[in-house]
Parts: sequence; structure tokens; C-alpha cells
Amino acid sequence: MKTAWVFPGQGSQAVGMTGSLPETEGGRRRLAEAEEILGWSVLEKCQGDEAELGLTRHTQPCLYVVETILADLLKEGGQNPDYVAGHSLGEYSALYSAGVFDFETGLKLVQKRALLMEAAQGGKMAALIKFDPEQLQGLLAAYPEVVLANDNSAEQVVLSGPAEAMDQLLPQLKAKRVVPLKVSGAFHSPQMAAAAQAFEAVLTAVEFRAPQCPVLANTDPSPSGDPAVLKTRLLAQMTGGVRWREILLTLPTLGVTDLWEVGPGKVLTGLAKRTCPDLALKNIGDLPDIP
Repeated sequence: MKTAWVFPGQGSQAVGMTGSLPETEGGRRRLAEAEEILGWSVLEKCQGDEAELGLTRHTQPCLYVVETILADLLKEGGQNPDYVAGHSLGEYSALYSAGVFDFETGLKLVQKRALLMEAAQGGKMAALIKFDPEQLQGLLAAYPEVVLANDNSAEQVVLSGPAEAMDQLLPQLKAKRVVPLKVSGAFHSPQMAAAAQAFEAVLTAVEFRAPQCPVLANTDPSPSGDPAVLKTRLLAQMTGGVRWREILLTLPTLGVTDLWEVGPGKVLTGLAKRTCPDLALKNIGDLPDIP
């Protein structure tokens, strides 16, 4: 049996997602450490107002803290992944779980990333469910400033781009559903270029260690254990698309039989169910889920 741990990103957050984690010694320690680093309480945000939790500056650090506590609890219980991957923000939790950097380093990176992304205004994102692939390709060719931000599955993608171009393109789409996303900007698109440039200076100063298991990155789904490669792929993530469907399709070719979604919600196991029906799926979202 080979297991991949996958970590969800922004959109999977939910009020109450800390669950019973504060009852554990490790959970309490991490939450206290996070409050010291961030200057605000992850526990309060996770137990408070949904809109407040939904702000990018809060969402991303909160998800990272919850997911890394769960990863630590799994390891304390004797579990270790053969491969890791994370969806967008989740890639930071994946790198932490693989031992590439420590908790504090990862949280500081996530906080900086969140603030830069939230400040990059003027763009829109929208999810398409059950769309016409050929028509979509034609529209993307006609509106080159709009990009495929998330290739989640054969039936679900996310578009990202300047507000004006998105407003022109979206009404023309043939899809079962078009869902505008509640985000502050056009994430995973060239609209994030200035934010990525500012983030590069921060990321360059951080030392990446060799991972304890291979990591499949959003911008390149081939597994890597090279710290320099992982850092380059992480930087490219801010302006590049999330190739999640390709990550899922790669896992069985590596001999992975079990996929565990480590974090709140069931978005990634839902996508895996449709893309790789032979994988055994497990959700690790709270203390009772830890084997």
C-alpha cells in the first residue's frame, strides 16, 4: 500500500474547522505559536464570523495551521506518506509535512503570500462545472488575458483574469453551472505578477531542505525530491495554473493506492472519486479521523 496525503486550499475553510484539535497538546502549542507569529488568534477566526474567516489574509494562515496540526497528529500516530501534494495554498502544508521547512517558516511564508494576494485587486475568478471543452478553448484563445487557473477534473475548471475580460467571456460560456468565486483578485494568473515578484524576495531567503518523500507540485505534477526544484515550482504557483487533474492521474502511475485528504472539507476526495475511482479515499479533518 502506498499513500498520498493531499492538502486542500482556499475555499475549503469552514467555521469550526479546528474541531477538537485544541484539546490536544500539540494543537494547543501550535495555536499559541501561530498567534505569536500572526498577531491574531487562529482559534478565534475559526470559531467566529464566516466573512471574517473568508478574508484571504485569515483564510490561508488558518488552513495552514489546521492542516499542519493534523499532519503532526498523523505522524505522532506512526503514519507517514509516500507522496504529498497540496491544492494551491495546500502546497505549503504538503511541503511542511514532507519536512521541507518548519512550522514557523511555513506560516510566515503563508502570511506574506496571503497579504500580497489580497492586495492584488482588479481580477475575478469563476468555476465552471460540466462545460464544453472545445468551446472553452476557443474562448480562451479569443480572450488571452483569461487563463485556466485550476484544472481540477474533466468536469470542473476555474478561470481567472481581469474583471472586464471575465465579464465579457463568462456570458458566452456553455456550462451546466458558472460559479463566481468570492476572492479578492485573479489568483493563479499573470495578474499576480507584481505579488509574485514581491514574494520572490521573501522565498529566496528561505532555505528548503530535501523532502522526506517526493512532492507533486501544482505547476508540475512530476514528483520531485530536489529542494531547488520545489522552491522554483512554488514561486511559479502564484502566476501559474493548478494542474490538479494531472496530479491525480499521476498518483496511480506511482503505485499510490490510498489518498488521504488532510484538512477541512471533502473537495479533493470528491475530485479524486471522479478522476481516479480505484483509489481508496480517506478524510482526515479532526481528531477522531486519525488512524
